Amino acid sequence: MNSPILDLYKEQSLVEYSSIEEREFLDEVDRYLARYPKTNDIDIFLHDLNGHIRGRRIDINSLKGLAKGCYFPVSVYAMSLDGEVVEASGLGKYIGEPDQMCKPILDSLRPSAYAPTTHAQLFLSMQEDDGSDCMLEPRNILKKILNQLHEQHFFPVMTGELEFYLYPDQQGQNLKQSQCFDLDVFDNNQNVLEEIKKHAELQDIEIISIVAEASSGQYELNIQHTDQILKLADQIMALKRIVKQVAQQYQLQASFMAKPSMHKAGSGLHFHMSLLNQQRQNVFSEMTTDEPAPILLKIIAGLIDLMPASMAILAPNINSFRRFKMGNHVPMEANWGSNNRNVAIRLPCSDLKNKRLEYRVAGADVNPYLALAVILVGVLHGLRAELPLVPACHVMGVNNNVTYLPNNQLDALNLLKNNAVLNEYLGAKFIALWSTCKLFEYQDIHNQITTMELKWGI
Repeated sequence: MNSPILDLYKEQSLVEYSSIEEREFLDEVDRYLARYPKTNDIDIFLHDLNGHIRGRRIDINSLKGLAKGCYFPVSVYAMSLDGEVVEASGLGKYIGEPDQMCKPILDSLRPSAYAPTTHAQLFLSMQEDDGSDCMLEPRNILKKILNQLHEQHFFPVMTGELEFYLYPDQQGQNLKQSQCFDLDVFDNNQNVLEEIKKHAELQDIEIISIVAEASSGQYELNIQHTDQILKLADQIMALKRIVKQVAQQYQLQASFMAKPSMHKAGSGLHFHMSLLNQQRQNVFSEMTTDEPAPILLKIIAGLIDLMPASMAILAPNINSFRRFKMGNHVPMEANWGSNNRNVAIRLPCSDLKNKRLEYRVAGADVNPYLALAVILVGVLHGLRAELPLVPACHVMGVNNNVTYLPNNQLDALNLLKNNAVLNEYLGAKFIALWSTCKLFEYQDIHNQITTMELKWGI
């Protein structure tokens, strides 16, 4: 049976669209509406520095017009965690909050977990006036760095392990106790977890496992590994929205805070990575002895060299640094080791073909585009520079120098601002914007009187 909506779109398809990208988007819309003909509304949005979505909802009649683009103010990339434009960034009222063109990200039109038969969502990307990528956008920064790695004929294969908490009302006061890897714990939130997985499948996200973590109410989603790194970051963003939307439908609250409770384990976002050459062979598997491949050691050296300065991005707010406490398998040093969950870079158990590293520093609150960007910058840095590598943690001696990770946001921001390598790859303009916005958030918190201070009785 013909759909009036599909007929309308066939008529609109007669409009001339000039670029290949525009025609590809129109084809994507046609395919989507053939599958979801009752679609009425579409959420279109960008992801800001903190990974929050910034956009609006449009009706179905406006969807195909997005092939030509739409406009959002560049100030969305100068918003704090509270959604306030940071005027010190220079992107706000002082320059009139100018708009810039935004285009759909191809293959991102998906059903929304809110109401999949009638509501869709679409990712956007911002451009400069000349049509080039806006380099204040985290996704575009990742794209640029990924292209540099591809130009050297290296192709990362990565996956993410995303941790989060599910709370009932009153912030988890009535949570049932559970144990690590406890399969029976799923009975408590079985419907929620199954619903999350169902909506992930509707958005073409393959969740290969769900793990109950050591703390009650904490879970980990493991995504299928891929060489499509931009899509991996898109999927992590989409998963966060799915989890929150589904939790809300069950009168629960989902939290991706790095440390939502001082009495429980923090939530991380761990990345596993192998590296393919032009022949699609894993270069980490090039071992002639029991020692890791030389290229793997070079890359670990690059990652460790940049790790302290990268903390300003991997731990993006004051709460993020609360996660870095002893006793919860969270790295305190820029170090590495085999089969050890206490280190920053872990070499997991695997056969020779599947050799990889695990980068364990980032919290669940990180912007995945930026986390992946700084990891890949570390890869490029290790490949290009001749860097010393500290011994693996199990062979560290008393005379070896230990590099501790910064334990507060101000120290991390100072390291980032003064790091020439990260400024070169991420862009000095972006580093200045990030530092300005993060300093604003830091000061905003310290300008508030806490309830603990009021209880002091002074």
